[in-house]
Amino acid sequence: MFKKLLGALWRYAPKSLRRWGVRLAEPRFTVTAGAVVIDEGGRILLLEHRFRAGNNAWGIPGGFIEKGEQPEEALRRELREEVGLELSEAEIAFARTLRKAKQIEIIFRCRPQGDVGRKNVEIKNAEWFELDKLPNSVTKDQRQIIERALIDGAKALD
Repeated sequence: MFKKLLGALWRYAPKSLRRWGVRLAEPRFTVTAGAVVIDEGGRILLLEHRFRAGNNAWGIPGGFIEKGEQPEEALRRELREEVGLELSEAEIAFARTLRKAKQIEIIFRCRPQGDVGRKNVEIKNAEWFELDKLPNSVTKDQRQIIERALIDGAKALD
């Protein structure tokens, strides 16, 4: 009986009230796109971010997906904005969830077109690194992302 009453109230409630009810009841999360960009020599592009906490400034490029934007579009936009780089290829390597941050992260394996250009205010430095010569400050998580994208890529080529 109580459920029927609630159902009837819900059906006859104004649309805006129902929308707010769903927003309050549904979990919220963000979606980001990250890139493991590999040049012809097999080097990985890492960016030194100004606003990352502590000594963890180096990491893969990427950022938040804006409303109405497709993941690959967001990734290409972020690379243009951060370091003026265009991509010749971009394919999804994997996706993962980060429960603590309530985030879904889509990781792409990419090939650059051209080279790094101007850097924006967020980026202190951009460099290409051999896989075995990544900066010490690259976190374990970032290293795992890079390795997984490369390993999945090698499997896809077999």
